[in-house]
Amino acid sequence: MIEFHLDSGSGLSPYQQVVQQVRHALRLGLLREGDQLPKVKDVVAQLAINPNTVLKAYRELEHAGLVAARPGVGTFVSATLPGVAPGVLGPLSRDLRRWIAKARLAGLDDEGIEALITTTLRTTATEETA
Repeated sequence: MIEFHLDSGSGLSPYQQVVQQVRHALRLGLLREGDQLPKVKDVVAQLAINPNTVLKAYRELEHAGLVAARPGVGTFVSATLPGVAPGVLGPLSRDLRRWIAKARLAGLDDEGIEALITTTLRTTATEETA
């Protein structure tokens, strides 16, 4: 089961962070069809946020067709997002962890690493469309 966390420096509202974390877990195959999302009361207790925030996130995921609420039972994954085969993720993750270690040794903090990745993704997308 997914465990949510909040990052006050992300620039995203708490409900957007919950939505994003579910979408990422679906894309990476960490959540699959039929899996249950944490109950609203458990997320509220874990993150110390308003229940309406969690409900808003779950409703957005439901409107996107990714989850389905079952009254009295919980919220369950009803669809997945395109991703890559699990065998591909392991080696990529290891390579990325090594790269992050090199970036930290070079003096980049998390914000610098994120900025470099974001800029490189944009540059690569621009180059691919040209």
